[in-house]
Formats: sequence, structure tokens, C-alpha cells
Amino acid sequence: MRRDIFQALADPTRRAIILLLAVQSMTPNTIAEEFHISRQAVSKHIKVMSECELLSQEQKGREIYYHLQTDKMKEIEKWLEQFKELIATRFEQLDQVLFQLKQKKK
Repeated sequence: MRRDIFQALADPTRRAIILLLAVQSMTPNTIAEEFHISRQAVSKHIKVMSECELLSQEQKGREIYYHLQTDKMKEIEKWLEQFKELIATRFEQLDQVLFQLKQKKK
């Protein structure tokens, strides 16, 4: 099942895991050591992120390393970009209103 990437971001633990994996690839055990949760809980988080295609895995000997798929983060950036433009427009409008109010006071 393919999940929406925003499901991966909905949970604070998954966001923290994303930050860890942005720095380096890690095994589930290594990830679990960073949190006060079980290895099984980490595996569930990893499963959700894998279903979102946010993570990929690589077998090295007996260990599985998870990697963050940074290309997938572009989906989030694209979605946020529309809000950046909206907010920028609103700030420009606010600047104009403040300027007009300032001119009336003079």
C-alpha cells in the first residue's frame, strides 16, 4: 500500500527519525537507541515511511540500513511553495496598508 507522504510527517517521532536519517543511514536498532521506544515501535514507523516511499533500504551483511529519499522531500517543498507565495502576497498587502496609514498620520 502506498501512503501519502504527509502521513509520514504527521507523527513527531517519524519527523525525528527523518532528521536522523538526513544525516546518515541507520539500522532500526541504531534508530531505536535514539528514542525511548521499542525496536518494534521504530519498525512500525519505518514501515509507514517506507510505504510513503520516503525511505529505502539496503542490505549490508546481516544488517538493513535505511536511507532517506531526499527526492521525495521535494513533494513537500512543492506543496509548501504555494503557501510561501500566498504569505508573501499578504505581507506585501500589509506593507501597503501600513504605508497608507503612515501617510494619513502626516
